[in-house]
Amino acid sequence: MKALHRVAVLVLVVLTTAHPLWAAPGFDTKLTARVFATALEFAAPRTLDPVTPSQLALWGLHGITALDPAFTTASHGKLVWLTDGDRLIYTALAPGPNDAPAWGRVAADISGAAFDASTELRRAGSEALVQSFFDEMFNHLDPYSRYVPPAPAEAERDKLSLDASAGIVLVRQHGALVISDVVPNGPAAEAGARVGDRLLSVDGQNVRNASLTRVNDLLTGSAGTNLTLRVRGLDGAARNLPITLDFVPPETVFSSRAGTMLVLRISAFDGNTAERLSQALEAGMASKPAPSAVVLDLRGNRGGLLRQAVTGVALLAEHGVIASTAGRDPQATHDWRIDDGGDLTNGTKVIILVDARTASAAEIMAAALADLGRAVVVGSSTLGKGLVQTIIGLPDGGELFVTWSRVLAPRSWPIQTLGVMPQVCTSLGHAETERELDDLANGRWDMAATVTKTRATRAPLSTADAIELRQACPATEGSDDDMVAAQFLATHPAAYAAALIK
Repeated sequence: MKALHRVAVLVLVVLTTAHPLWAAPGFDTKLTARVFATALEFAAPRTLDPVTPSQLALWGLHGITALDPAFTTASHGKLVWLTDGDRLIYTALAPGPNDAPAWGRVAADISGAAFDASTELRRAGSEALVQSFFDEMFNHLDPYSRYVPPAPAEAERDKLSLDASAGIVLVRQHGALVISDVVPNGPAAEAGARVGDRLLSVDGQNVRNASLTRVNDLLTGSAGTNLTLRVRGLDGAARNLPITLDFVPPETVFSSRAGTMLVLRISAFDGNTAERLSQALEAGMASKPAPSAVVLDLRGNRGGLLRQAVTGVALLAEHGVIASTAGRDPQATHDWRIDDGGDLTNGTKVIILVDARTASAAEIMAAALADLGRAVVVGSSTLGKGLVQTIIGLPDGGELFVTWSRVLAPRSWPIQTLGVMPQVCTSLGHAETERELDDLANGRWDMAATVTKTRATRAPLSTADAIELRQACPATEGSDDDMVAAQFLATHPAAYAAALIK
């Protein structure tokens, strides 16, 4: 009580001398106030659990203490203050709990006052102080909400605007530069480039003895740049290919055959993945002999665009709910469903490989196809990232990512923390995998009770409960046993049927 009384007395002096915005040297308080206010106004109505701008701001102000433990921020009744030990540095009237702009100004004032009074904070820099504010704020929410400062945000935006290219992959064979891959619908593909063509020149420059790096530089530039490639085909005839450089998304779907299986490795989900998956499925199913099973290898796939994963599921299933997102903001709540799908495989067996690195959109695809009874998932427990973020640009050029919805699988269980429990577990060792496959061949599904229990789980789920469930098939990186299990399921219809979720 004495300490609080001392603060109350000092308030009378400080409130009469404080400026509306504290002008700390080297700290742009006005800009920071706008950044904080925009962030608080955006985040408060969208977080998974209800929280006020005042609570977010007070959490964030603990970032001052994280950088300089000598400082403490606190709030009581109608007051909020900053102290350095017993010394009162700054105090102000606390705004209403839902007044985001006012709390943004107060948080910036206090941060500026701390910056002005602390050698440690000035040494860390103003950007570090803003970063610490958001780190402490989001520490109370979830693992994926975050603030990205201006420079990294700009760098990430630049990555999304990669140099335009010709859309071909070159390898050196016997001294020649040979096209090993042509990106579908890319500039070179539209000009008639074919796998196996030898590249002779680019705009008249002979490239026979040039390095791959040099040639790739010649094939990269500003969108709209016109080039002429001279190539020699497998028939020995040379021809000119006029192309116009354009932005070509990186390849994310890689097709191969393993015995009678069509194997499609999906490395990520970007804006082109669903279309590439569709093309790979159509081409693979038309090949001779027709594949006995389609294997989707999602090991190491960290996710990407939710819509692309949803569309990918619709290429393999006819109808049903794919996933649901649930949040406090009405725009965060949505059901993704197939009303009239088109299974491009005509019911061919689908086997999905996952591991500890399979995350986000990849988990959503695996969970959906498993829950819909359309695929058998093989591998280990996945990462367990089932939250969706919404993004806003901030006045300083940074970006704010706020988690605003949970992803639920078709059978309503949460992907977050729990991850996808495979129907065939390969992370318990080779001998255990062989025993499990033998049991499946005899109609006994060893993972049945575990899979059923995970599908009955509902959000919110504690970390301890999730860990206990996941112990049945520990998360590990993929192994050769994954493909061994896939081949077994592809050639043993009874085992495949036994492992399907009914």
